Amino acid sequence: MREPAFWYRPRSPESQILRPLGAIYGAITARRMALEGFDAGIPVICVGNYHVGGAGKTPTVLALTRLLRELGETPVVLSRGYGGRLKGPVVVDRARHIAADIGDEPLMMARDVAVVVARDRLDGVALAKSQGATVILMDDGFQNPRLLKDTSLIVIDGERGIGNGNVFPAGPLRAPLKAQLARTDALVLIGDGRAANDVAAELAKRNKPELRARLKPDAASVAQLFGKRVFAFAGIGDPERFFRTLRACGIEVARTRSFADHHVFSPEEIAALTADAQREQLTLVTTEKDLARLRSHEGLPDGIVPFAVQLEFDDPAALRQLISDHLYKARERRFGRR
Repeated sequence: MREPAFWYRPRSPESQILRPLGAIYGAITARRMALEGFDAGIPVICVGNYHVGGAGKTPTVLALTRLLRELGETPVVLSRGYGGRLKGPVVVDRARHIAADIGDEPLMMARDVAVVVARDRLDGVALAKSQGATVILMDDGFQNPRLLKDTSLIVIDGERGIGNGNVFPAGPLRAPLKAQLARTDALVLIGDGRAANDVAAELAKRNKPELRARLKPDAASVAQLFGKRVFAFAGIGDPERFFRTLRACGIEVARTRSFADHHVFSPEEIAALTADAQREQLTLVTTEKDLARLRSHEGLPDGIVPFAVQLEFDDPAALRQLISDHLYKARERRFGRR
């Protein structure tokens, strides 16, 4: 779905009308969040959002994968596989799976880390452990109570924040903010924007840290596009952020087109994008997440350039200490001091 524009306005008639529905939805979700989840037997780190839509969870999961390996851990990602037809549990295999099978984000992440897709995440625990997992990295699912989370990191885009602060469908929040703050261990704030400063201040009152990070474009991707006029398109939570990133790298963005998050591109749409780019002598560029959805069993369409980014933390030592401490506490809770 495309998120309504009024979600990111301070006040609107649409939001006011929908607030009673949001109150009901929020009360149900908050009650579910309070339920006790199943203990996986190994540490579970959840990377989630307070709100509907993208903010940078996938780059955060991949950054944590790198850190956990540096700490001597074997992380395995557990995903619901949004947009895929397979219920799982199944280990993602890039040689035989496409996004229509297991979702775009799992397919993209499986290039760097073992990923288990399970519609019911509880079903995926045993399979993740069979892959040698010493830590489960749960991609999304912060509001889902089925699995006990040892650590919950919440990702927010500094430019967008959490919108109007109302609960779906009156706003983008998945549950009342107070209920979500209470279960947050740290905030990952991406970019230099100030839209989430109030949230960070509320968490600071609870002695929960704020970790600043930013998306760093891949040098090879920038070099491949530098000096070219591009036609950028994206079907992610915030396409405008992608377009801004390209321009900030000095890439000339001549045309853009936005699609809904997780948009499934039809052959006709791909043909139209390609024809428009060729007619205006533009280079087609999109995100790695979109490229995962463009891949079929026959391969990838010709002439579309992926633009890779990587999340870097301003204070990697603080992140390392936070994760190390939480892993220690998670194991101490289960096994006691040794």
